[in-house]
Amino acid sequence: MGSWLELSTASAKETRAVGAAVAGLLSPGDVVSLTGDLGAGKTTFVQGAAAALGVTQPVLSPSFTLVREYEGARPISHLDVYRLDRLQDVLDLGFEEMLDRGATVFIEWGDAIEDLLRDSFLEVELRLPNGGGDEQTDDDARRLAIEGHGPTWDPRRERLEAATRQWTA
Repeated sequence: MGSWLELSTASAKETRAVGAAVAGLLSPGDVVSLTGDLGAGKTTFVQGAAAALGVTQPVLSPSFTLVREYEGARPISHLDVYRLDRLQDVLDLGFEEMLDRGATVFIEWGDAIEDLLRDSFLEVELRLPNGGGDEQTDDDARRLAIEGHGPTWDPRRERLEAATRQWTA
Protein backbone atom coordinates (compact mmCIF):
# COMPACT_ATOMS: atom_id res chain seq x y z
CA MET A 1 0.00 0.00 0.00
CA GLY A 2 1.36 3.44 -0.89
CA SER A 3 0.33 5.26 2.25
CA TRP A 4 -0.23 8.87 3.18
CA LEU A 5 0.99 8.32 6.71
CA GLU A 6 3.47 5.99 8.36
CA LEU A 7 2.92 5.84 12.11
CA SER A 8 4.53 4.00 14.99
CA THR A 9 3.01 3.09 18.36
CA ALA A 10 4.78 1.61 21.36
CA SER A 11 1.77 0.06 23.13
CA ALA A 12 -1.86 -1.01 22.85
CA LYS A 13 -2.77 2.22 24.63
CA GLU A 14 -1.10 4.25 21.88
CA THR A 15 -2.76 2.16 19.15
CA ARG A 16 -6.12 2.93 20.80
CA ALA A 17 -5.14 6.61 20.89
CA VAL A 18 -4.45 6.59 17.13
CA GLY A 19 -7.89 5.01 16.63
CA ALA A 20 -9.43 7.79 18.73
CA ALA A 21 -7.56 10.46 16.76
CA VAL A 22 -8.78 9.00 13.46
CA ALA A 23 -12.34 8.77 14.81
CA GLY A 24 -12.42 12.54 15.10
CA LEU A 25 -12.36 12.69 11.30
CA LEU A 26 -14.95 10.02 10.59
CA SER A 27 -18.40 10.85 9.26
CA PRO A 28 -21.57 8.74 9.24
CA GLY A 29 -21.28 6.20 6.43
CA ASP A 30 -17.47 6.11 6.45
CA VAL A 31 -15.76 2.77 6.00
CA VAL A 32 -12.43 1.93 7.63
CA SER A 33 -10.66 -1.11 6.15
CA LEU A 34 -8.23 -2.67 8.63
CA THR A 35 -5.50 -4.88 7.18
CA GLY A 36 -2.14 -6.29 8.21
CA ASP A 37 -0.65 -8.96 10.40
CA LEU A 38 -2.68 -11.40 12.46
CA GLY A 39 -2.81 -10.09 16.04
CA ALA A 40 -1.42 -6.67 15.10
CA GLY A 41 -4.11 -4.69 16.89
CA LYS A 42 -7.01 -4.23 14.49
CA THR A 43 -9.56 -4.64 17.28
CA THR A 44 -7.39 -2.49 19.56
CA PHE A 45 -7.56 0.31 16.98
CA VAL A 46 -11.36 -0.05 16.76
CA GLN A 47 -11.63 0.08 20.57
CA GLY A 48 -10.01 3.52 20.57
CA ALA A 49 -12.12 4.78 17.68
CA ALA A 50 -15.38 3.46 19.17
CA ALA A 51 -14.65 5.03 22.56
CA ALA A 52 -14.03 8.37 20.86
CA LEU A 53 -17.35 7.96 19.04
CA GLY A 54 -19.20 7.55 22.35
CA VAL A 55 -19.39 3.77 22.71
CA THR A 56 -19.39 2.93 26.42
CA GLN A 57 -19.70 -0.87 26.27
CA PRO A 58 -16.67 -3.13 25.74
CA VAL A 59 -15.60 -3.44 22.10
CA LEU A 60 -14.73 -7.06 21.41
CA SER A 61 -13.25 -8.86 18.44
CA PRO A 62 -15.89 -9.96 15.92
CA SER A 63 -13.75 -12.94 14.83
CA PHE A 64 -16.30 -15.60 15.75
CA THR A 65 -19.52 -13.58 15.60
CA LEU A 66 -18.48 -11.89 12.31
CA VAL A 67 -20.37 -8.67 13.12
CA ARG A 68 -20.68 -6.61 16.28
CA GLU A 69 -22.80 -3.49 16.41
CA TYR A 70 -22.47 -0.64 18.87
CA GLU A 71 -24.35 2.54 19.61
CA GLY A 72 -22.49 5.71 20.34
CA ALA A 73 -22.85 9.14 18.79
CA ARG A 74 -23.93 7.14 15.71
CA PRO A 75 -24.24 3.45 14.84
CA ILE A 76 -20.98 1.53 14.52
CA SER A 77 -20.59 -1.81 12.78
CA HIS A 78 -17.45 -3.87 13.34
CA LEU A 79 -16.93 -6.79 10.96
CA ASP A 80 -14.32 -9.51 10.64
CA VAL A 81 -14.34 -11.09 7.18
CA TYR A 82 -11.27 -13.32 7.69
CA ARG A 83 -13.26 -16.56 7.73
CA LEU A 84 -15.65 -15.72 4.91
CA ASP A 85 -15.09 -17.45 1.58
CA ARG A 86 -17.17 -15.38 -0.82
CA LEU A 87 -18.19 -11.76 -1.29
CA GLN A 88 -21.80 -12.95 -1.17
CA ASP A 89 -21.19 -14.06 2.45
CA VAL A 90 -20.44 -10.43 3.35
CA LEU A 91 -23.58 -9.23 1.60
CA ASP A 92 -25.57 -11.87 3.47
CA LEU A 93 -24.36 -10.32 6.74
CA GLY A 94 -26.23 -7.14 5.79
CA PHE A 95 -23.18 -5.16 4.66
CA GLU A 96 -25.10 -2.93 2.25
CA GLU A 97 -27.72 -2.16 4.92
CA MET A 98 -24.96 -1.11 7.33
CA LEU A 99 -23.72 1.38 4.76
CA ASP A 100 -27.21 2.59 3.88
CA ARG A 101 -28.15 3.35 7.50
CA GLY A 102 -25.17 5.67 7.92
CA ALA A 103 -23.17 3.46 10.29
CA THR A 104 -19.46 3.98 10.60
CA VAL A 105 -18.13 0.60 9.48
CA PHE A 106 -14.84 -0.95 10.58
CA ILE A 107 -13.85 -4.04 8.60
CA GLU A 108 -11.06 -6.29 9.81
CA TRP A 109 -9.35 -7.91 6.81
CA GLY A 110 -11.10 -5.34 4.61
CA ASP A 111 -8.65 -5.91 1.75
CA ALA A 112 -10.42 -9.25 1.15
CA ILE A 113 -13.63 -7.43 0.18
CA GLU A 114 -12.20 -4.31 -1.45
CA ASP A 115 -14.50 -4.87 -4.46
CA LEU A 116 -17.49 -4.22 -2.15
CA LEU A 117 -16.14 -1.03 -0.63
CA ARG A 118 -17.49 2.29 -1.76
CA ASP A 119 -15.42 4.69 -3.81
CA SER A 120 -14.16 6.34 -0.62
CA PHE A 121 -12.74 4.49 2.38
CA LEU A 122 -9.88 4.75 4.81
CA GLU A 123 -7.32 1.95 4.84
CA VAL A 124 -5.36 1.28 8.03
CA GLU A 125 -2.65 -1.35 7.82
CA LEU A 126 -1.22 -2.58 11.14
CA ARG A 127 2.07 -4.48 11.26
CA LEU A 128 4.05 -6.19 13.97
CA PRO A 129 7.79 -5.61 14.02
CA ASN A 130 8.30 -9.39 13.80
CA GLY A 131 5.54 -9.98 11.21
CA GLY A 132 2.74 -11.63 13.21
CA GLY A 133 1.85 -13.42 16.38
CA ASP A 134 -0.20 -12.92 19.49
CA GLU A 135 -2.76 -10.23 20.31
CA GLN A 136 -1.26 -6.85 21.14
CA THR A 137 -0.08 -6.36 24.69
CA ASP A 138 0.74 -3.08 26.36
CA ASP A 139 4.46 -3.25 25.61
CA ASP A 140 4.25 -4.11 21.92
CA ALA A 141 5.28 -1.71 19.19
CA ARG A 142 3.22 -1.46 16.01
CA ARG A 143 3.67 0.16 12.61
CA LEU A 144 0.58 1.69 11.01
CA ALA A 145 0.19 2.85 7.44
CA ILE A 146 -2.88 4.95 6.71
CA GLU A 147 -4.26 6.00 3.34
CA GLY A 148 -7.52 7.55 2.31
CA HIS A 149 -9.08 6.35 -0.92
CA GLY A 150 -11.52 8.40 -2.95
CA PRO A 151 -12.84 11.92 -3.08
CA THR A 152 -14.14 12.21 0.48
CA TRP A 153 -10.71 11.53 1.96
CA ASP A 154 -8.64 13.94 -0.12
CA PRO A 155 -9.97 17.02 1.73
CA ARG A 156 -9.36 15.33 5.10
CA ARG A 157 -5.73 14.42 4.48
CA GLU A 158 -4.18 17.45 6.21
CA ARG A 159 -6.48 17.08 9.22
CA LEU A 160 -5.59 13.38 9.44
CA GLU A 161 -1.88 14.21 9.34
CA ALA A 162 -2.31 16.83 12.08
CA ALA A 163 -4.40 14.49 14.28
CA THR A 164 -1.79 11.71 14.14
CA ARG A 165 1.42 13.78 14.04
CA GLN A 166 2.72 12.59 17.42
CA TRP A 167 2.94 9.00 16.13
CA THR A 168 4.63 9.83 12.82
CA ALA A 169 7.32 7.23 12.19
